[in-house]
Amino acid sequence: MSNPIGDPGHGHSPAAWTAVIIMLAAVSLGTVAYWFDVVWLVWASAGLLVVGALVGWALAKAGWGVNGAKYTPKEH
Repeated sequence: MSNPIGDPGHGHSPAAWTAVIIMLAAVSLGTVAYWFDVVWLVWASAGLLVVGALVGWALAKAGWGVNGAKYTPKEH
């Protein structure tokens, strides 16, 4: 497949990568906490999941998103 001009990049930006890494860590931690029956840590990881989404949104608004002023897309 080709990558036409104007393709949004499908989230290949610092904002998207940061959000995904934080949320992946939250889900992993929540899974382990659920396995060991640590209820407070399950809820804390659910909160971290929301924080990851908010961090991604804030970074996108700060210009680190796909069409942001601080992000330069790379050619594939």
